[in-house]
Amino acid sequence: MSPARQRKTWILAAAGLAAFGLLTGFDPEGLPRHRRLQLEAVRLAAENAALSAENSRLAAEARALRTDPAALERAAREELRLVRPGEIIYRLDAQAGGTP
Repeated sequence: MSPARQRKTWILAAAGLAAFGLLTGFDPEGLPRHRRLQLEAVRLAAENAALSAENSRLAAEARALRTDPAALERAAREELRLVRPGEIIYRLDAQAGGTP
């Protein structure tokens, strides 16, 4: 890098640093606010990652329900409480305060 270009880079960096200093100097909440916003950005990024993973899981489940008969039967039995004809269901509900 030529000396003139290197000097221009240093001047631009110093100007940017001075602008940042002026902006935070006029706003007493500048640096604490910046830190809070950074933490919020990190929290939102983690939340986005979790939601993206949940979306992927739900997309895989939807794909399985469209293509896999076993997945469809499992969902019908667990979520809709459906049974096949001729099956006998035994419910073992515990009574409050008594023996099951």
